[in-house]
Amino acid sequence: MKPIIEYQDYHAFLSDYYEERKRTSAFSWREFAKIAGFVSPSYLKTVCEGKTNLSKTTMERVAKSIGLVGHEVTYFEAMVQFGNAKKDSQKKKFLDVMQSIAVAHKVHIIDKDAFEYYDSWKNPVVRELAPLMPGAMPGKIAKMCTQEVSAIEIRKSLQFLERSGLLRQTAENVYEQTEKSVEGSKEGLPLAIRSMHREMGNLAIDSLDRFSASERNITGITMGVNREAYEKIVAELDACRKRITAIAEACGDITQVYRLNLQLFPLSKEITGNKED
Repeated sequence: MKPIIEYQDYHAFLSDYYEERKRTSAFSWREFAKIAGFVSPSYLKTVCEGKTNLSKTTMERVAKSIGLVGHEVTYFEAMVQFGNAKKDSQKKKFLDVMQSIAVAHKVHIIDKDAFEYYDSWKNPVVRELAPLMPGAMPGKIAKMCTQEVSAIEIRKSLQFLERSGLLRQTAENVYEQTEKSVEGSKEGLPLAIRSMHREMGNLAIDSLDRFSASERNITGITMGVNREAYEKIVAELDACRKRITAIAEACGDITQVYRLNLQLFPLSKEITGNKED
């Protein structure tokens, strides 16, 4: 079984713990529940299946019952609270705790790079812009950004992109993109991307006043749909995004960096039952 600091989903961790104990002994869900002090013999089974969550009280009992000590307890409790958190700000808080423990114990967490990449609009923009400006110093790249940014911030972004393998320096101040993509865990990456969506959404709002209609295209539709229509629209948006990506990739003489946001979200709650009721 992997060390606890290689997990980010406590349901998966407890499931693997149970399977490992069962593989090496006559371990059962009833015994597991009894050791942890639970009356229901199937309680921990439902937790491992993701049907039930541990609470702050029960996570302490479970941590003790499976023999966690020291940093393992701290990591487990942060992992439980990360998994249970509803708000992204709370998830980020507990994920930071998990990452700091993992780094301290020499475990590479790919979410660290993912969060740094998506933490600001600068990194995706600099990744696109730097290869278009061979030989340019950070200050010159900064002046080409429509948002206010310093030369120092651009330099830090370049250093991060090169360190994480997203840019390759082929000569002094000459960069090219690598084929490497930003990777993360299934728990951490969506959280990092949502952070980027918020920032890019704010930039889209800002663009309404900063740029003329000839430089930006912002449209919208308010409409009524059902689940079937929603799924069809999502598929159409996904196909559209892929077609636009293909157009961008085929562009040979790039002169500018743009951002495209595709947004579809509810403006009302779902109406259920007979419309005549």
